[in-house]
Amino acid sequence: MNNNPIGVIDSGVGGLTVAKEMMRQLPKETIYYVGDTKRCPYGSRSEDEVIEFTWGMVSFLLEKGIKMLVIACNTATAFALDTIREKINIPVIGVVHPGARSALKVTKNKKIGVIGTEGTINSKVYEHALKSINSRVEINSKACKPFVPLVESNCLDGEAAMSIVREQLSFFQQTSIDTLILGCTHYPLLQPLIQRAIGENVAIISSGDETAREVSTILYHSELHTTEEHPEHKFFTTGSSDVFSAIANQWFDTILDNIIEISL
Repeated sequence: MNNNPIGVIDSGVGGLTVAKEMMRQLPKETIYYVGDTKRCPYGSRSEDEVIEFTWGMVSFLLEKGIKMLVIACNTATAFALDTIREKINIPVIGVVHPGARSALKVTKNKKIGVIGTEGTINSKVYEHALKSINSRVEINSKACKPFVPLVESNCLDGEAAMSIVREQLSFFQQTSIDTLILGCTHYPLLQPLIQRAIGENVAIISSGDETAREVSTILYHSELHTTEEHPEHKFFTTGSSDVFSAIANQWFDTILDNIIEISL
């Protein structure tokens, strides 16, 4: 079982930001990634739909024999994490608590902003996670609905994209946040634009780094570290492999030739 892959799931390409960090921190581990790009975005879907779609990806990866599951989609983490943990017998982690912990380490004034999809923001999952660690933290949250379509269409720079990002983040000009959580794994792909819009004095938190550390910790304590030396990663998408590849290759700065189209 130790040499089995780690499964990573997301509503689209956003979870690649988590997968990339896992590959950097855990270079021997094999990653099997599923992006449900055909049905992306999840943020405006009902809780029942998100749970159904998430289970579809989980079932697919369980058939591949994964030893651990990372739910790299914040909306799926908010709606489905607890249920999935209860029903499968491998370690399952989401991206919300790692991101919350990281933000609380960084903030100096205990005023934190959160941006995410409608589903994630309306669920208040980050507010609950942050308050469970520090009840005195002040949180300002904003759903940024246009961000996921920007990323999925590979519009990661340019004045048009910058204009959308500025408009969405103008809400935070009336706050005193010193830290901003990117509460959607798509958003790090827009991080240069987000940093310009929010200002250099605001620290930006992406959950990828902290999530990868948590994966490493669980592997160690569960004695699930691989003994292999040459991982063979696989990437599965429910949409166009060409579109997925264009975004993935830009993010990874390399050519991924193991992208497979699937139906769920």
